[in-house]
Amino acid sequence: MAPEPNPLGRLPFRRIRVRGPSMAPTLRDGDIVIARTGVPEPGDVVVVTWTSRPGQLSVKRAVGPQGDGWFVVGDNDLASTDSRELGPATVHGVVRWRAWPRPKALRKALRPGA
Repeated sequence: MAPEPNPLGRLPFRRIRVRGPSMAPTLRDGDIVIARTGVPEPGDVVVVTWTSRPGQLSVKRAVGPQGDGWFVVGDNDLASTDSRELGPATVHGVVRWRAWPRPKALRKALRPGA
């Protein structure tokens, strides 16, 4: 059986539009970010999927490895559905830059999940 394709595609970079308030204040609804394939580290902003939500890409903050995936959370605790409800996520890429508006490199959180 062939491996499942990466939802980010074949290229090493992908442009993604953020939807919803779960990553505020770091990222806001409508922001466009650039994700790159790669191995995350705790504190990185990442692009993930959950088996319970096939086909849905989400942007969250990596806290740490958990089981066969990663424990991830939104920066906005009050407006995020994340690993606290859905369990470990599969990480497909690391968000390194916000392209629009206010282009800038994204930094790791000093305390992931805080």
